[in-house]
Amino acid sequence: QQTKGNENNRTITEMWLVTTKRKAETSSMLSTYNCYMAIIMDAANVDVILVGDYASNVMAGHETNLPITLNQMIYHAYSVIRAIDRALVVVDLPFGSYQSDPKEALRSAIRIMKESGAHAVKVEGGAEIKESVKRILAAGIPVMGHLGLTPQSIYKFGTYTVRAKEEVEAEKLKQDALLLEKLGCFGIVLEKIPANLTKEVSESLTIPTIGIGGGKHADGQVLVIHDLLGMTHEFNPRFLRRYMNLYEEMG
Repeated sequence: QQTKGNENNRTITEMWLVTTKRKAETSSMLSTYNCYMAIIMDAANVDVILVGDYASNVMAGHETNLPITLNQMIYHAYSVIRAIDRALVVVDLPFGSYQSDPKEALRSAIRIMKESGAHAVKVEGGAEIKESVKRILAAGIPVMGHLGLTPQSIYKFGTYTVRAKEEVEAEKLKQDALLLEKLGCFGIVLEKIPANLTKEVSESLTIPTIGIGGGKHADGQVLVIHDLLGMTHEFNPRFLRRYMNLYEEMG
């Protein structure tokens, strides 16, 4: 079977996602890192494929997503892009490639877009990365935001538990979401925040929200394919719904 990657056939775009929110339709998003899994997901009509930095964990075996490099993210993104006809492919900018220097952020985003053929990048954070987001968007590169539990900040948080339960953090998240929309982001991932906060943020925005561990009120949901298929048996958050148990079946 040959790989695909025909840009002329692609049907899912950033504006398509925004339109689904206007129509009160739900978007699907899955995360994967290789060609043939992406072929399957594209054929199953998954709207968005996220090439996430969780590849650091499930592909390279690291404890966190911090060690993965820009070169490695480009490799995984290139492998996925080769596989798809219709889906929108979003790629995480890895830790250290955009946080401190807007010029470095732009260089990183340009490398991902040019060397992998990706359609958009995703970044974690709000006001603290505003200048990086502005610079990337000014170059014509679509940006998806990510708020709530931001795994690249795990050593700051110290835990993977629910974020924004307290009023101060919740208020900052709401303001950051509005800021990201104002800057021009086309969507925002909301990870591990209270369901009522997901609902409030989603209703306050005209761009779609994609939830993971934030309840049912986001405009779409995202899971990592390894978790969905039960390959990562040691990972058992309450929000995870497994459709298979490949760890047991293949063991």
